[in-house]
Amino acid sequence: MTNHNNNNNSHRNNPLESRLQTILSQLQLDDAPAGGALMVYQAGQCIAQASVGMAQVNMPWQPDTLSLNFSTGKGVLATLIHVLVSQNLLDYELPIAQYWTAFAANGKAEITLREVLSHQANLFAITSIDIDTETMLDWHNMVAKVAAMPVTKPDNAERYDSAYSALIYGWVLGGLIESVTHMTLANALRHYLTEPLGIADSCYFGVPAEKVGQVATLVKNFDNELLEAAGDSVNNDANTNPSIRRSKRNKPVLKADSVATLQTYTTLPIYTRWQQYAAEQNIAALDTSLNTTQISRLYFNHSALNLKNYKAALMPNSPVPIDYYDKQTLQAVLPAVNGVASAQALATIYAMLANGGTWQGKTLIDAVTFAKLSTLQVSGMDAVMPTHMDWRLGYHRLVQLSRNLDDNNYQHQHQQPKAFGHMGYNGSVAWCDPARQLSFAFVHNFDVTMLNDIRQFALTETVLSMVDEALAQ
Repeated sequence: MTNHNNNNNSHRNNPLESRLQTILSQLQLDDAPAGGALMVYQAGQCIAQASVGMAQVNMPWQPDTLSLNFSTGKGVLATLIHVLVSQNLLDYELPIAQYWTAFAANGKAEITLREVLSHQANLFAITSIDIDTETMLDWHNMVAKVAAMPVTKPDNAERYDSAYSALIYGWVLGGLIESVTHMTLANALRHYLTEPLGIADSCYFGVPAEKVGQVATLVKNFDNELLEAAGDSVNNDANTNPSIRRSKRNKPVLKADSVATLQTYTTLPIYTRWQQYAAEQNIAALDTSLNTTQISRLYFNHSALNLKNYKAALMPNSPVPIDYYDKQTLQAVLPAVNGVASAQALATIYAMLANGGTWQGKTLIDAVTFAKLSTLQVSGMDAVMPTHMDWRLGYHRLVQLSRNLDDNNYQHQHQQPKAFGHMGYNGSVAWCDPARQLSFAFVHNFDVTMLNDIRQFALTETVLSMVDEALAQ
């Protein structure tokens, strides 16, 4: 790993980097030694990077640290699809079954790539497939099962314009990529996307065995790392049985905000705006000290969550939940949910997108394809996610305060925002804004979910605010 020093003189002379380093350090909150890393590009150049905390025992976080980023990897997968479209290997408007014959089963013959990328194909219910944990880790078996699966309309379908395919999406697109490239997904990712960008050793769907020990893990797993490093052979079920390990580690730790956490929030540059928006949305009075739940409600309408659809999309019919940090799982290929990449790799991918599909003189995505991928496809409420996702082709809107104004005023005030990207279940995120030629990535090992954590929002709002201030000067 590269040895980055976040306190050197160059950082002191960079106001954005200094501010982000301070905020990232503050946002360790009560979760140290966990931490994370971020990177910001503008016009193809890194303009800021920061890191804090420990990725593993004795391994500090750095911008090039490998991290499990859950659905943030969907943006990587979509970008690979767009490269293939740009090379005329795929067409958004053609049925997937024209490339992958088996996919036509059970009423899917006319489903197009555009519909899958914009989550309008009704292929979201993992519960419609009879699988267990071990089956989910078997790539070829899962691709075959997804090819044979039926479509499923969401509960209260008439209320929604899309249904986020949290898990199924990865096998659909991965199977399609393998069908048209005649490569494994790993080789296609490397050949068409990560090698041209110079990030082939820091972005994976299925981590190579020699790399899996370098992936950041949760602090609650640190004890097992120490045992493994010491060659401990203690004979107890929690250490020797992978299924038991998975069941014990599956759910994030949920805890109430401490006084120190609440105080930290008040010091963030975005806090005053949070209070103003909370008052406008009747979430809290203007002079109220906001907690994590209240701040999160500024970005997600928790009361709009349809639990039936949410569970259908994210909770397989398996008695043993998957531990996504388990080494066997990290080496498996579950492209919608176990993408592993560094902040630097994700920021590079989105820097290419921020520059309209080009990177260091190389065109990965042509102008016509880029115009299509970045065009808004659907803006209504999503059946799974409790918000308007504003789906493009494989990316959702940049989740920031402006989208959560009264919807009647949104189109008038904002028309079509240009920024897009993808977040992960754990609150990691990567996005770009072509209008600003800006890209951002944040990854971490905090034991949280995107619905009970506000770090990505605080960091995103800070970057946008400071970049806009610099552009205005």
